[in-house]
Amino acid sequence: MQNQQNQGTIKNPSVGVPKVKGPELNDRDILNDVLATQKYLTDNYNIFVREASHEQLHQTVMGIFQDTHHTAREAYNLMFKKGWYTLTSAARQNVEQTHQQFANYQTQFPYQNQQLQ
Repeated sequence: MQNQQNQGTIKNPSVGVPKVKGPELNDRDILNDVLATQKYLTDNYNIFVREASHEQLHQTVMGIFQDTHHTAREAYNLMFKKGWYTLTSAARQNVEQTHQQFANYQTQFPYQNQQLQ
């Protein structure tokens, strides 16, 4: 399959989805729901991991978080491969400008190149 890049979009040709959709769920609907659920879970596990005060609990939930993140990535990759997920391309100048903006933020960090203890 070859990526199509028309008018700033990046996607593969859509496969396996009827042009006219009825009320039943198809594979794309199910995978879209899986991806949305995994995004929701990773967002919330991230908060949980960051705020867990017990080290063993932190490590256990961190493993679950990583598994959930991996599943989200697999769902995204499959949707993109099947042409069910479209990306918008950015101009090189915009990417470089945004990169520079965030790179400049590093100068504002209070503990540059130091380990927090």
